[in-house]
Amino acid sequence: MKKSQLVETLTDIGLTQNEAAVYFAALSVGPSTVLNISRVAGTKRSTTYSVIETLREKGLIRIEEKGFKQVFVAEDPKHLESVLDHRKEIFTRALPEFSALYNLRGVESVIRYHEGIDGLKAIYERILRDIEPGDKYYIIAHQHGWYEHDHKWFERFLEKRSKIRLDTRLLFQDSLRAQEHKRREKQLHQKVKIFPTNVSFTSDIIVCPQRLVIHTWDEPITAIEVQSKGIIQTHIELFEYIWNSIWGEQPS
Repeated sequence: MKKSQLVETLTDIGLTQNEAAVYFAALSVGPSTVLNISRVAGTKRSTTYSVIETLREKGLIRIEEKGFKQVFVAEDPKHLESVLDHRKEIFTRALPEFSALYNLRGVESVIRYHEGIDGLKAIYERILRDIEPGDKYYIIAHQHGWYEHDHKWFERFLEKRSKIRLDTRLLFQDSLRAQEHKRREKQLHQKVKIFPTNVSFTSDIIVCPQRLVIHTWDEPITAIEVQSKGIIQTHIELFEYIWNSIWGEQPS
């Protein structure tokens, strides 16, 4: 690989153009003076001094005493990994802000249409990917669909969801499945309330801070995914109103 390509690689991983040139020069010539590194790097001597200082702070250059003078030595290129780690750390800290902009902000809402069981699974996986511990996770459902289509996959999903420790509240149509989920409240870190027996529905609703999902189990299985702050907040408030309106002893 040519010198220019190697220097370009150094800038790609996060060094400035001058830092890349000076580090490459120090790496090439071995222990050397600022004057010699400056000559090989093609940078001014005064610039090279300041660049060397930033490279020292990043752990990429060290000073050694050689007789009565100081020489500067490039650290092992493996230390470049720390530069990548630093960039990743910065990105990780900023990612929630970028995600919030993507998911919830802007004038227009984001509405997606999905079809099929695989499309539905992808939505559920995205929910777990984006949601944060303590977030609201509200469901209105009749509970038969997943057990009929892929019971094992859904049980794995429930296990992963329970580990996130969400504010999980479930409103179920009365059934044996609903009563089973009521008994598993502590195990799955969820709260369950069951509608009176005269209430029935054929679609499931999921609402959390990142998205609203409405899907049916009739063939073909279809789902609408909505990412709109106003619509999501309205459905959260509606759910909480219904939740607080269901009183009395729940089936167990």
